[in-house]
Amino acid sequence: MVRYDASTGECLVFAFREGLLSRAAHDLEIRVEQFEIRVDDTSHQIEATFRANSPRVISAKLDGQPEELSERDIEKIHNHIAEDVLHAQQFPEVSFASSEVEEVDGGFRVQGSLNLHGQVGAIGADIRSDGGRWTTEVLIDQRDYGIKPFRALFGLIRIKPLVRVRVSVPQVARE
Repeated sequence: MVRYDASTGECLVFAFREGLLSRAAHDLEIRVEQFEIRVDDTSHQIEATFRANSPRVISAKLDGQPEELSERDIEKIHNHIAEDVLHAQQFPEVSFASSEVEEVDGGFRVQGSLNLHGQVGAIGADIRSDGGRWTTEVLIDQRDYGIKPFRALFGLIRIKPLVRVRVSVPQVARE
């Protein structure tokens, strides 16, 4: 069994703004700081768990340009993610379990189930080799998992329902 965590791998979530006053908000890059991914050496089956209270904003952009956020703003966003979006007290863990892994074109096609916010849904992804790392990206519609995308100022500022998740781990891992 090969194991990855935040010291060897990376899980990023990209959230994008919309709404009438969206120009006053930021697109966010968020790092999940506590997770474990386990891959079976033989079957390549994957199991992963992610702590719902561990996402942290690592960058913000306004109209494609980097924007500096204060520590207070970062903490406020973290609290909104953990408390108002993911409800981490009630749903402390996000998990994924593969049901099918197929080798394709130097990578893998994976099908499985994602347990997010107390809802389970089917999800698929392609994992590709990228500079000595295995990398995948998936789009997740928060509404499919019972999550109301974040809203502020009576909905004039909103986060789009679709978030992009990127997971990357080294091709050579520690046991």
